[in-house]
Amino acid sequence: MPLEFYEDLSIGDTREFGGYTVEKEELVSFAEQYDPQPFHVDEDAAEQSMFGGLIASGWHTAAVTMRMLVENVIRDSSATGAIGVDDLRWRQPVRPDDTLSVKTEVVDKEPWDDNLGLVHSRTTVYNQDETEVMSMIGLVLYQMRDSSSAPEN
Repeated sequence: MPLEFYEDLSIGDTREFGGYTVEKEELVSFAEQYDPQPFHVDEDAAEQSMFGGLIASGWHTAAVTMRMLVENVIRDSSATGAIGVDDLRWRQPVRPDDTLSVKTEVVDKEPWDDNLGLVHSRTTVYNQDETEVMSMIGLVLYQMRDSSSAPEN
């Protein structure tokens, strides 16, 4: 697959991919290290919480999503990194054995400088029941195809 540059992306472009299953052990291990709230690490406490059972940290869901984005979009692109995310939302809990999939859509793009363009990409994450569990707008910098011909300042 040829390397994808800023000019190759159009508003409205979409991709769908995934199939990552969040195992209970991974969910608890991540939370023990990074987000040790009782409903992420303690089954008994989680049962008594508003969630009625163990759930993944939202940060874990975001990390899994990032991995899927790298494997399915970023790896074959000229993306140089992101300047952040907007509108990060955890819509529904992710539970042990949920299988996550991702849909991305380019919602805006603009030149950043003579060499890079900024792509605004909506990322929506779903579980196996097609319930939306997370969404965000990624702000990703992509190399322009022929930045060597860009005018000098």
